[in-house]
Amino acid sequence: MTTTRSRRDGGLPRGLLLLMSAATGLAVSGNYFAQPLLDLIDRELGLGPTLAALTVTAAQAGYALGLILLVPLGDLVERRRLAVSLYAATAVFLLVSAAAPGGTVLLAGTALTALTSVGAQVVVPFAAALADPAERGRVVGTVMTGLMLGLLLARTASGVLSELGGWRTVYWVNAVLMALMAVLLRVFLPRLGGDGAGNGDGGNGADGGNSADSGDSGRLSYPGLLRSTAAMFRHEPLLRLRAAVCALSLASFSVLWTALTFLLVRPPYGWSESAIGLVGLAGVAGALTATVAGRLADRGHVQTVTGAGTVLLLASWPAIAAGAHSPVWLLAGVIVLDLAHQAVLNGSQNVLYALRPEARNRINSAFMTSLFLGGAAGSALTPVAWVNGGWTGVCVLGGVLSAGTVVLWVLERVTAGRATGGSPKARRHQGGDPAPTPTTVKGE
Repeated sequence: MTTTRSRRDGGLPRGLLLLMSAATGLAVSGNYFAQPLLDLIDRELGLGPTLAALTVTAAQAGYALGLILLVPLGDLVERRRLAVSLYAATAVFLLVSAAAPGGTVLLAGTALTALTSVGAQVVVPFAAALADPAERGRVVGTVMTGLMLGLLLARTASGVLSELGGWRTVYWVNAVLMALMAVLLRVFLPRLGGDGAGNGDGGNGADGGNSADSGDSGRLSYPGLLRSTAAMFRHEPLLRLRAAVCALSLASFSVLWTALTFLLVRPPYGWSESAIGLVGLAGVAGALTATVAGRLADRGHVQTVTGAGTVLLLASWPAIAAGAHSPVWLLAGVIVLDLAHQAVLNGSQNVLYALRPEARNRINSAFMTSLFLGGAAGSALTPVAWVNGGWTGVCVLGGVLSAGTVVLWVLERVTAGRATGGSPKARRHQGGDPAPTPTTVKGE
């Protein structure tokens, strides 16, 4: 049947919005549980430091493949079924890791868990599709808050659970929660899109998209879908620019969180691992601002949100540099950097999800893959900066990456201004929000 959505939460019932937010956080958290447990895993399974560290690499590789190979399927198959299937598969693969008798099985379980944990990246554009256009920024911001909280708190939760019952407890508990989440999503998510019919956002969807366009996505074969995802960069210049801005932003974000332990274990800090883990709570303050950025975007300030985010990102690094000898400056810099990254990310998602509703999952796949590569590059460059320049070198690297976001954002604004000639309609396409419209979604 067709049901009219409540406009109380951007076209989403509040309970469903919170469920989707929790689902994204739970899915991504599984990729970070192993990081503080490597020593425990090494001692029990006898992996050796190198093989134990490969569990982190396996998670990164699996997640990257999932972004490329699985997320675009949201434009081809019925989205609720895809999301539920990915969450259920993740629960199964977590059980494999929990019961792993040795390193080979653990690595396989870790890689497969990461592969299917991209279900979170199916839920985010799902929420964007269900949201009223005038409140899409707030809805996406709320869901992304859940994702960032899962990312930031995973290590803390991992440490607590491992102390209660060993490192395997972390995987057992997460498997149960993912299975429960799969059931909840199956019960409460509406049907959206359908079995290659391509009727997701077209026609009567949240954006009133062109049904012919939607049908085109439905007729694509899977190889054609992947080719179409790659082609998004060629056909959508705004995607190229925003992906580059956010890749640099996440690279800067990763530089901080990768290097932070290097700083805090040494004088003048000399903190324990548990104390270092609590620093992640400072990042929560930044993550919680995602909904504020979304509200500002919904009020027509999406470009201001992004621009302010890039400037704050750059401004956070002098404070972080001063944090070499001052925990107050360090925590202030961490909070500002996390806040800025959330603003850049939310503003960009709000713009990109409005580009082509019928291709939203392919756009998200291309965008998030670029984001992931940026984060990986930042993490890879950090040890080089630390070895050659210490904390000052790390802060210079972070500052340079942040300055790149400012330059690219200015370039986008200049390019958009020249291309549109000041047309209000074109300006809306470049980052404004269409007027609110009554919407419906298909239910069962």
